[in-house]
Parts: sequence; structure tokens; C-alpha cells
Amino acid sequence: MSKNSIPVSTRWLLDSVGETGRSAVKAVYMLVCPKTQQKGTAFLTKRGLFISNWHVVERCSASDIIGISSEGRQIHFNKLISDQHRDLVALIPKDDLTGGLSIVEEGKIQVGTQVATWGYPLGYNGPAPLLTIGYLSGFNDSPPYEETTSVVKHLVVNSAFNPGNSGGPLFIAGDKDVIGVVISKHAPITPFVRSAIDALAKNRSGFVYSATDEQGNKRGFSEAQVVAEVLQYFRGMTQVVIGEAVAGSELIAFLRTNDLL
Repeated sequence: MSKNSIPVSTRWLLDSVGETGRSAVKAVYMLVCPKTQQKGTAFLTKRGLFISNWHVVERCSASDIIGISSEGRQIHFNKLISDQHRDLVALIPKDDLTGGLSIVEEGKIQVGTQVATWGYPLGYNGPAPLLTIGYLSGFNDSPPYEETTSVVKHLVVNSAFNPGNSGGPLFIAGDKDVIGVVISKHAPITPFVRSAIDALAKNRSGFVYSATDEQGNKRGFSEAQVVAEVLQYFRGMTQVVIGEAVAGSELIAFLRTNDLL
């Protein structure tokens, strides 16, 4: 791709981030699934795979998903390999791609270490990803999934991870090796409030309204479901500056299990 065909904002970014930053920017993609209207972040690995979160592509097949580079190139996929327990997914692109990132175990990273990620948060749609900086605050583990007894190691970061950052690579600031995969932000909610919103979302009785989604499909909503939708939206926009990333050791274990390492 010639320099003149690259979006202007991407050119500005590539000129300002240095060699290590350019490697990351070029390897980070916006991931979209028009079928579910989900959006997240993915990154290309040295082996030519794309890594993201399972929840970003949930209910999507490989053919439903599109990766969009900072240069505006669209990537399509042949295969999707997921690990719901770790909330990870590997995507096999139809084209052979180079310039991906290396994955390393997080090792003995110290609390207080500055970390960073590139991604496509909230309603931001690029073309180039945005940088988010924070510090390693500690560690957490996900609860066992279904009948498994194993837990998944998470890195807790005091950084403004937002919807859309999910699936982005986590780096030690200034480094180019991936030590984790951004997975979520903390938006505290009590079990009672969570159950109340879920009850509203399932209530189809009362006045019913119709609306057209982004794909032009008509959808019916009860009053309760409209309220639930609005509450879910504003909770998603809550700015709580704590997020989590799946540890690099968990990503390596996932890839090794599926003969992708």
C-alpha cells in the first residue's frame, strides 16, 4: 500500500509513535461482526493469526467477521478457534499476513509497572487505533467455567479500558511484546440491580414499540425492554478506571492446546 493511500490520521500517528509504536499500530485491527453489531479489537501475531476475546465474536462464525487495519484494509477469515473459559479466540485469515506481534509470558512483572494497549474504544471507529496507558495494579482470577476447576490469571490495570478495547494487546509501556489481552473494565453493580435489569430485558408485556436497527431490520421492544436497553448502555459508558487483561501465559497455553503456537 502506497503512503498516499493511507488515511491521513494514520499517517500522522505513524509519524509520531516511533519504531516500536508503528509495529503495534500496524498489527492492531478493529474487529466487527455486522451480524451481532459487535465491535472490538484484535491483533496479528507473528504466526499470522489474529487474537481477540471470545465475547467479541460470540454468536458469529468466521465468515461473519471482518478485521479492518489502520490503513483501511479489510481482512476476512476462514476459521475461528475459541476458548470460552479464557475468553480468547484465534482467527485464521484468508490471506497470509506478516508483521505480527510476539507473545510472551507476563513473568514476574511488578505491580506499578506502566502498561499500554492500542484499540478501538467506545464509539471510536478509527481508522487508526487509540493508545491507552495505565499501571499494573495487581492480579485477579476468573471463576471456574462450567465443570472446570481451573481459574484464569488476569492482570488488573488502573486504566480506562472501555467497550471496544476488548481483544487488544497489552504491552509493558515502550515494549513491543504482548504480555496479555485486554478483556474487560470494572463497572460495579450489585446482584439485585443486575437481576432487576435482566428482568426488565426479558419482559415483553405492556406497550410495544418498533425500531429499525443498523441493518434495517424491524425490532419490537416493550417499555421495560427500552428501559433495560438504556440502563445497559449508560452502565457500559461508566468510567471506572480499572480494567483486566488475560495474562500472556494463559494466551500461550490456549495457543499451545490448539497447536497454534
